[in-house]
Amino acid sequence: MTERQEQAVPDAVMTRIGQVVMLCHAGDREEARHRFLDLWAEIGEDGDPLHRCTLAHYMADAQDDPCDELAWDLRALTAAEELTDDRLGRHEGALAVRALYPSLHLNLAADYVRLGRTDAARTHVRRARRASDALGEDPYSDGVRAAISRLELRLGQGGTGGDAGWGPPRQRP
Repeated sequence: MTERQEQAVPDAVMTRIGQVVMLCHAGDREEARHRFLDLWAEIGEDGDPLHRCTLAHYMADAQDDPCDELAWDLRALTAAEELTDDRLGRHEGALAVRALYPSLHLNLAADYVRLGRTDAARTHVRRARRASDALGEDPYSDGVRAAISRLELRLGQGGTGGDAGWGPPRQRP
């Protein structure tokens, strides 16, 4: 237990991001966007990739314009590509880096669908499917896999099941 506590120290920035996420999920997306932007300015374009990936991932959810959402999802993917398992291991409850990719690519695929860019959407849903082997066996992972299947079906790529809905498992008002 002590070893785990030494490895995973509380991260004030991640806590602050989580607080803004709760604000967004409570329905105050405009205020959440402002606070996310303040945090983004504080973290900086070259800041900790875990902070940038997490913030950009959730900032995308707070966007009203699909182009803005895509831009933030691309920032999240770029930051994830800079992450290492060692960095994630210093954050309590973090996944392996490769477990982030199914959701990141799924979000991008859904963005491209909304923008009418079907070829790009298909590329990212294929990447999400290939990366999904890194997911665990838990409700969140099951939801990501189901969303990948739904989007594959919507794009005419088969899929492994799912219902009539589609898109990533995001919190939307």
